[in-house]
Amino acid sequence: MSGRVSNKIALITGGASGIGLATAKLMAAEGARVIIADINEVAGSQVAKAIGGMFYALDVSDESAWMNTMENIAAEYPCLDILVNNAGISPHDTIENFNLDNWRHVHSIVAESVALGSKHSLSLLRQSEAAAIVNLSSVAGMVGAANYASYGSAKAAVRNLTKSIAMHCAQKGYAIRANSVHPGSIDTPILDADKAKYGERAITAREQSIPLGRLGQAEEVANAILFLASDEASFITGTELVVDGGFTAR
Repeated sequence: MSGRVSNKIALITGGASGIGLATAKLMAAEGARVIIADINEVAGSQVAKAIGGMFYALDVSDESAWMNTMENIAAEYPCLDILVNNAGISPHDTIENFNLDNWRHVHSIVAESVALGSKHSLSLLRQSEAAAIVNLSSVAGMVGAANYASYGSAKAAVRNLTKSIAMHCAQKGYAIRANSVHPGSIDTPILDADKAKYGERAITAREQSIPLGRLGQAEEVANAILFLASDEASFITGTELVVDGGFTAR
């Protein structure tokens, strides 16, 4: 099937690698005009060129950078149809080795970026006849994880913030839906830290914890994002779509 987001203008943060990269490729293949935003200028530019899209260097934790990026997009496009707040980091910490500076750093990139992106994209999203915000949360934002104190808290914030955005847009009568996607263990570069620290046993342990018995693929999460961003999900807002191989169903 093709053309599920034909002619829609989509902004994807963290689009240079992992789930963001898979989403950018899929949306471009399905007819969207894709704008990639990432701090990795080399990789981001290469991806944009490969899919016929645009690239903007963006630190998602910097409000002024968001404002500049949206001004640039507004100069190129009449509206924004899709916003995918995907950029993030996934460091380990526990409450015992809690560090306030690290906590604030994680929250600025994982949670505050979603608020900033949604706020500053709203004026362009409102110009669309059917817009969608898709925010990347995590199963760590739904269940406890001992080694993800800061990350889990930030992803939980994304989950609830998404609902607030959805309710606000509905109450205002904006044609903007907002939903969150909650991946489980996905085989992307973000797992490299686990491999480096714990070796292959970390991956084996993850696989054993998943009812389907394997890691997910970035493309499988991208499929979920595409669905929520498309008009196929026109009556879905303020909810979450879990892509975790059954991990949270146990």
